[in-house]
Amino acid sequence: MSEPRSVLVTGANQGIGASIAARFVAQGDKVSTIYHSGQEPAEGILGIVGDVTNTETVEAAFKTIEAQNGPVEVLVANAGITRDQLLLRMTDAEFDSVLAVNLGGAFKCVRRASKSMIRLRRGRIVLIGSVVALYGTAGQVNYSSSKAALVGMARSITRELGARGITANVVAPGFIDTAMTAALPQERQDAYKAAIPAGRFAQPDEVAGVVQFLAGPDAGYISGAVIPVDGGLGMGH
Repeated sequence: MSEPRSVLVTGANQGIGASIAARFVAQGDKVSTIYHSGQEPAEGILGIVGDVTNTETVEAAFKTIEAQNGPVEVLVANAGITRDQLLLRMTDAEFDSVLAVNLGGAFKCVRRASKSMIRLRRGRIVLIGSVVALYGTAGQVNYSSSKAALVGMARSITRELGARGITANVVAPGFIDTAMTAALPQERQDAYKAAIPAGRFAQPDEVAGVVQFLAGPDAGYISGAVIPVDGGLGMGH
């Protein structure tokens, strides 16, 4: 087995992030997370409460992580929020806040993590996008815009840092079986499933497995890619 790596998964205290973090913990990595609020992360994860939109907070969190786990070698930018609203009703605050967390937060963490990756001449950056980034959906102009922008970010990072042994990819989940989807009315769930060729929602661990692969040794020549985990929903997009 390879040496344990320092892995940072933002927003790993719940949902997909928790499943991703659990994968890395299980393989013996030193896992940390920056999370804003809610339940505490699972045992074995170094949890730091912080705001990924704040540069000073991110810097302080990274210093704590580096002191305890070493320089970050794998970054999974998973933290994200939604503020769904129809276009004509969407406020500036609803648009700006989603962009600040989903895009700005990813940028601030990537920028800081890349310092150690450049020195180490290796690193894995995985940005958690969404099927709606290129597929689109009503009521999510803010969210889909923020996720679409991650594709350009990953590809620009690839061109800038690819020669230093650093990869940057986007994982684009579709509908995932989480508490959020479980709370939807049954008829809404059935309608969504009818549009998905696989006919079901994904389990969070199915997304986590793809992230783990991209962060592993077999994915060293994959960079600037968008990997859908959506049961075929976004095909051709």
